[in-house]
Formats: sequence, C-alpha cells, structure tokens
Amino acid sequence: MINVPKGTKDVLPQDSYKWQFVENTARKTARLFNAQEIRTPTFEHTEVFLRGVGETTDIVNKEMYTFNDKGGRSITLKPEGTAGVARAFIENGMSSMTLPSKLFYITQCFRYERPQAGRLREFHQFGIEFLGSKSAGIDAEVIILAKTFLDNLGIKNLTLYINNIGCKECRQKYANALRDYFAKYEDGLCELCKSRLEKNPMRVLDCKNSDCKEINKNAPEILDYLCDDCSNHFKKVKEYLDVNGVEYKVDPRIVRGLDYYTKTVFEFVSENIGAQGTVCGGGRYDGLIGQLGGNDVPGIGFATGIERLLMVMENSGVEVKNDNEVTVYLAPMGEMEAKKCFELCNVLRQNGYVADTDYMGKSIKAQFKYADKINAKYVAVIGSSEIENNSVKFKRMSDGVETLVDFNKILEFLKGEGL
Repeated sequence: MINVPKGTKDVLPQDSYKWQFVENTARKTARLFNAQEIRTPTFEHTEVFLRGVGETTDIVNKEMYTFNDKGGRSITLKPEGTAGVARAFIENGMSSMTLPSKLFYITQCFRYERPQAGRLREFHQFGIEFLGSKSAGIDAEVIILAKTFLDNLGIKNLTLYINNIGCKECRQKYANALRDYFAKYEDGLCELCKSRLEKNPMRVLDCKNSDCKEINKNAPEILDYLCDDCSNHFKKVKEYLDVNGVEYKVDPRIVRGLDYYTKTVFEFVSENIGAQGTVCGGGRYDGLIGQLGGNDVPGIGFATGIERLLMVMENSGVEVKNDNEVTVYLAPMGEMEAKKCFELCNVLRQNGYVADTDYMGKSIKAQFKYADKINAKYVAVIGSSEIENNSVKFKRMSDGVETLVDFNKILEFLKGEGL
C-alpha cells in the first residue's frame, strides 16, 4: 500500500465541512472590510522568495521545496503567501489601480520541517494583504480584521501582542546594539544564531533554542531605538486600537520570522495549543514591493494556518454545525421503482434541492440507516403502489411525521415546508 507522504494529510468528508466553515468565514470576514480575492501560482521562481522572504530566514535556509524544472529554472513551491502576492501586484501593474489594494487569499503552502501538531509540510493559509497606504489606521484595520475573523470562528482565550520593529534606519542602529550585546555571549549561541549575527541579528531574538532564549532575555529592546516617525506611528496604531476597544499587550520581543517586516508587527496567541501558541501573525512590509522591483508601495497583512485554527477550535470546544444535509432521500423498493427515484432526484436537483437515492441494492431498512447517516431531512419510500397512485409519503426524519404528496406536487410541498 502507498501511504500519504510524511507531513501531509487527507481531509476526509467527515471533516471537510469544518474546513468549509473556516474558509467561508474567512471570505465573509474579508468582504466586510472590502477585500477582494487574489489567487497566485502554487510555485514561483525561487528568486521571489530569496529577495522577498529573506536569505537569513529559517524558511529560505532550511524549509523551502526548491527544484530545477526541465528548462533548468529554479522553482520553489510557495512557503508563504505574501511574496507571491507582491510579485503579482508588480507584474500586473496594480500600483496604477485604485489604492489601497485590499486583497485576501486562501492557499496551499509548503515547508520542509518536522511535522507536529498543527504544523505540516503541506498546509493551508488564509492571508490578508493591504497595499498602498502608510496610515496607522490601516494597520489597526488589518489587526481588527484578524480579530473579527477569529471571533467569528468562535475562538476564545486569545491574547493580541503588538510591537514596532522600526524602519530601515532605526533597525540598523538596533542591529548594531544587538551585535554589541551578543558578542559578549557568542560562545553560548547555537551555530545558526552565530551565522545570523552579521547578516541579521534580529533573527537571534526569534530562536527557539533554550540557550539562545536565555541569552535573549537581557538583550536590548527595539522600542528604545525607534526614530520619531516609527515611534509616532506605533503610538497612532495603539490609539486606533484603543478607540475601538481592542485589548492588546506590547511585546518588544516580537520580530516575526520573515525579513520583509517593518514597523508594526503583531501576533494572536492561544492558550489552548501548548508551546507553539501563535495562531495568527502579521505586520507591515513597506519595502517589499520595491525590493522585488516594483514602485515604493507600502503594505501590511497577516496570515493564519487553517490546520492550526482547526486544532485551536477543537481544543477550545468550538462546535461546527455540519450543514451538508440531504433534503430528500428517495428509497426504491425494486428496479422499476429505482428508475422513478432517479427521475425524481434529477427534478429535485434542477430546482436546487439536495437529493439522493440507492445504487447499491440495499434493503429498505438499510436505506433508512443510510439516510440517517447522510442527514436526510425527508425519506420517501417508492414501491409499485406509490407509482400506481402517483403519490408517496414523505417522512420527516426529525419527528417521524408522514405526509402523502402527489408526485407532481413534491416541489410545492417542500416550499411549503420552508425549504
């Protein structure tokens, strides 16, 4: 038997309705904020991620699925959504269209890492990218969109953490301060962090190694190195959140895992998934579009993993209603009756009703059990007498009430039942 590849997972029909709920909630929430859907390819030229995500990140260094295609081009399966959206924004001239450009996506991503709960090698993200505005107000709007989405899913016990990691100028001053600090503890850093010191010392703050985390506790904080513009921007973001009653905590240790972030960064953290508690994260990336060859267009966004959301929902006791009900199940008593059921099923479907019938030669008792498993609202048994009398009894499965209905009035009956 051939098994599913490590780090991937089948989503079976008994679970897919939960995915549909999350995806539909994502789309509805995005539309409340006037966001439009964008779909980008599953793979991109590797350079998109080298220049966009950053060569010093764990994603680029260790986790990307990269290969040469038959034309010898280096191709990478997308490890995240933002860089591909930025490439599409540039290539399709979207900076000359109406701004801000409010975009959302639901997409597959791929990272080669150790599979664990809520973290797979093939996973799915819901993401938001708002491009074109430098306003602190749009930062707050993106954060509130994320909060609204998580609230609409029914997830409780979330904490919002925010930070400002500065612009290019103040980050350079901060990077120098970090190098000076970590130089005193370099022997205690892991090998990866030692390599990060020169290129991007802020990545050391994001390390999960226990020794590095201990050293990080007394490291300088970015908020002490912000320029006036970045400091004022952060102040305004907090004011927008305050006026909307959004609770948050300032955490100067949040740097996020991607090199393109500037100024505002944020995370929603759950108490219900253990050490890996972040369920949604994002921030501002004012230099990304220019870095990929486009105009100087600012942006801000977030992404959240659907697998992780489903795990949080389950651990939080969120119940998702299965709306995949069958309106009518038509149970034939024989071959001749099966043809009549087939005919009526198609009439029902053409009028917008979910209908099903038997193709397995089951007994009537077995068909009733099957109808119950597929959440059929009504079951109608059709035998020779029903065909002769041109009518059938519709049994309402919720309470067992039966109603005799003429074949020609089935649609009228269902409308009368409010369906």
